[in-house]
Amino acid sequence: MAKKVKDYYDIDYLKMMSNKIAAISNDFNSEKFLELTSNTIEQLEFNQRQDLIAKALYESINLGYEETLLIFYEMLGDELKGNAGAFSEGWWLWPIGKYVERYGDDYLEASLTFSKELTKRFTSEYCMRPLIKKYTKETMTVLEEWSVDENERVRRLSSECLRIRLPWAKKLYTALDNFDQYFKILTNLKDDKDKYIQKSVANNLNDLYKEDEEKFYYIVNDWEKGDISKECQWVIKHGSRNVK
Repeated sequence: MAKKVKDYYDIDYLKMMSNKIAAISNDFNSEKFLELTSNTIEQLEFNQRQDLIAKALYESINLGYEETLLIFYEMLGDELKGNAGAFSEGWWLWPIGKYVERYGDDYLEASLTFSKELTKRFTSEYCMRPLIKKYTKETMTVLEEWSVDENERVRRLSSECLRIRLPWAKKLYTALDNFDQYFKILTNLKDDKDKYIQKSVANNLNDLYKEDEEKFYYIVNDWEKGDISKECQWVIKHGSRNVK
C-alpha cells in the first residue's frame, strides 16, 4: 500500500526538522517544538499537520519573522534543476512555506524575496496568495517581472499562484479584478517550452473558463491570431478541456 502524503510528516520528520534548525540557531527551542507537535501529529490530516508544524515553528523560534527567515534560508539547500522534483526532493520544505503563508503577510518584501528562493527548491504558490490579496498592485508588478525570469520555477510561480481555483486554497479572484496584468503574465508564458509552465497556464485558462467565459475567450481568441506555437496550441487545448 502506497504511503499517503500526510504520513511523510510524522514524528521522524519532526525530529529531522528539529535537528536541522538546532544546528543553525541557538534561538530555537527544540524541546518545545517537539512537545507542541509529537503527541498529535499522527492523528491529523495533511493540512492540519502543516498548520501544526508551522505554528510550532513560530512558537519555538525566539526571533522575529525576518530573522527566522534567515534560518530558513540556510536550510534551503541547492536549487532544483528545471521544474521537476518539488514533491520528490523538496517536499520536506512544505511547513516552511506554510509558515510564510501564515505569518508573512505583514512583511511584503521579505516574504516575496523568500518565496522566490523557496520556489527554486520546492514551490511557493500558497505563500504568495496572502500577499497577492493584501498587496495586489505591488505583487502583480512583481509577478509580471517573474513571468520572464530566467528560472523556470520562478516563471511557473508567476502563473500558478494566480489560479482562481488553486487546489487546497481558497478561491482568489485577482485574475478577474486585475485582468489586464493577468492577461499579460499568461501571454508572457504561453509559448514557454517547459511543460510544467504550460500545464500551469492551461490550468489558469480552465479555472478562468469556469468563472468568466468572456475573459477566457478573450485570451484564447487573442492567442490564436496569426502564427501560433505548438506550445501555445497545447496550452489552449488543455485549458479548453471543459469547454462545452
